[in-house]
Amino acid sequence: MSVPASMPARGGVARDLWRLLEPIHAVVYFAPEPLEEFRAAGYRGFWMGYFAGRAAPLGSAGADVVHALFYNFAYERVSRALPAAWSFAPPNEALEARVRGSVRALGRALGPAADGAAVARAAELALRAARSAPFEGRALFAANRSLPVPPEPLAQLWQAATLLREHRGDGHVAALAAAGISGRESHVLHATASGIPREVYGPARDFEEAEWTSRQDALRQRGLLEDNQLSRRGHQLKEQIEERTDQLAAIAYDALTTSETGELTRLLRPLTHAVVREGDIPLDNPMGLDLRESLDQP
Repeated sequence: MSVPASMPARGGVARDLWRLLEPIHAVVYFAPEPLEEFRAAGYRGFWMGYFAGRAAPLGSAGADVVHALFYNFAYERVSRALPAAWSFAPPNEALEARVRGSVRALGRALGPAADGAAVARAAELALRAARSAPFEGRALFAANRSLPVPPEPLAQLWQAATLLREHRGDGHVAALAAAGISGRESHVLHATASGIPREVYGPARDFEEAEWTSRQDALRQRGLLEDNQLSRRGHQLKEQIEERTDQLAAIAYDALTTSETGELTRLLRPLTHAVVREGDIPLDNPMGLDLRESLDQP
């Protein structure tokens, strides 16, 4: 009889699989092929393509909805892209562009392995997990879940990675909001905890020094920062947020047995390492993911 993954292991499984799935999804933001596809569709500039591609499952959404769901962007950045993007190309064209571009990027990174049995089996397992996950209260995940499943295994793997990361992301936003950490503060909190340079968040999230300092001051007033480092209370809160995020994400993998989650991890590891080694995704990035360990793998 199939036995689901044990409760103590659920959070760890979710975190391990996020580390492996996130780079597969993230080619849509960093690789040249998706950017080419968004430009060909008619979107102007990187950010219009970014917001059109990621928000397209919601339909012709405007800035307020996308700002609320994405949580951590400056409103001004979102409103410069949406709803204007839909006058250049409708959401269905953004959906097609993001899949085409991502599959091209993954195919380049994986080479002959892109058409192999490991990709097909990983896609099967990841999709089963993703499509079994509850979607109540997870609007961005639910919007992506409503999309049809593409027929090609590599496209299926990208879609599964996208579903599982947005499922996790919706839970992470809930955990941050419950902890009283705003979207903009979450960047400062994570950068301080992880040592990611503030400069990463300038172009990536439109942070000017004055806003960064004001967000630091807000965290400091709550006792979460001391001398520009996390205080003991800050460390505790950050750990609680991450643990809660893992717990909320883990439910997606209840559809897989312990053996199957182990199999999925083993299948994904060389695929993810190949994507990271391709070098499209910056090692210092705003996704909260340390990619350096992938570079050390054989």
